[in-house]
Amino acid sequence: MNVHEYQAKQLFRDFGIPVPNGKMCTREDSVREAAQELGGDTWVVKAQVHAGGRGKGGGVRVVRSVEEAEKAAEDILNLRLVTAQTGAEGREVRKVLIEEGVAIQKELYLSMLVDRASNAPMIICSEAGGVEIEEVAAKTPEKVLQEPIDPALGLRTYQTRRIAQALGLTGPAVRQAGKMLSDLYRLFVEKDASMLEINPLVVTESGDLIALDAKLQFDDNAMFRQKDVLALRDVEEEDPLEAQASEADLSYIRLDGNIGCMVNGAGLAMATMDLIQYVGGAPANFLDVGGGASAASVEKAFRIILADTRVKAILINIFGGIVRCDRVAQGVAEAAGNVELKVSVVVRLEGTNAAEARTILEGSSIDFVVANNLRDAAEKVVSAL
Repeated sequence: MNVHEYQAKQLFRDFGIPVPNGKMCTREDSVREAAQELGGDTWVVKAQVHAGGRGKGGGVRVVRSVEEAEKAAEDILNLRLVTAQTGAEGREVRKVLIEEGVAIQKELYLSMLVDRASNAPMIICSEAGGVEIEEVAAKTPEKVLQEPIDPALGLRTYQTRRIAQALGLTGPAVRQAGKMLSDLYRLFVEKDASMLEINPLVVTESGDLIALDAKLQFDDNAMFRQKDVLALRDVEEEDPLEAQASEADLSYIRLDGNIGCMVNGAGLAMATMDLIQYVGGAPANFLDVGGGASAASVEKAFRIILADTRVKAILINIFGGIVRCDRVAQGVAEAAGNVELKVSVVVRLEGTNAAEARTILEGSSIDFVVANNLRDAAEKVVSAL
């Protein structure tokens, strides 16, 4: 789960991590009052969307008067922000963050994430802040430090010193970095974050460290114990179909293809998408209905897949392990009868009672295309386009 920058910065404040003073504004709020309340003579107006690269897309403006702040906020709130992460369709901006200006001496990069290779939290940092870390890693990998953290021991003092050195910090900034890193790690662990990024982390002209940006991503599976974090969820920032699937307890991710996929089991879903791609097709989604797929869940899955107007054919790939194939086939037949199907549906059922399942599908009023195996299913659904 992602949150907005202004929400991430409030969490930073709660954990003692220094950030600029700021106020979130919508179209109904007074930007003038917000800027006057913050004080100073320079402000930054930032689009609040769940996407990076906002500055390149025109979603971040530095202004030097209240009038400029109002105009910048109006322009950004009327903008459909297009960045490398939003895709060509862009993202509607509904909120902006007005922040006090900061006198910057140096820009740095800092992030924490769960690293699968080391099976541990990982801190990544670089002296080259304010730009995409992928670009830095590709062109000057020596400028990027990766510091794994032993979950049993936590972040150690010698590691904070190593990170401060890699960032080129000296004097009081080293001690500030040690405290900030400890507080960030505490936030990362206590709130079940999966990714934390500050780009840029800045050293001000007065020598202070401030998180000028803040991105936080949380583990969806931990939200049952993070009610305060879950309350920050902005459904309007999510893909509408993904939000519907979440409400129905379905694992769904929308992709760019035109073949809808309905599969039970994440691993099988990945294999199904790979094979579709291999035989010349393009999956429109990842959709895992779970090991105990029922008629109700299958119907919900059908409706979500069909709501994507790009879908021209559907592949249902079910392995009957926890549930019997004949029960799944009955559910598929009932669900298909309750929705308006205008596309071809290829079904591959394998496992317990697979033969009985094929009989049910062949006797259904819906003209299912029954496949003999996964390769056959992938080829048939691609040819059905």
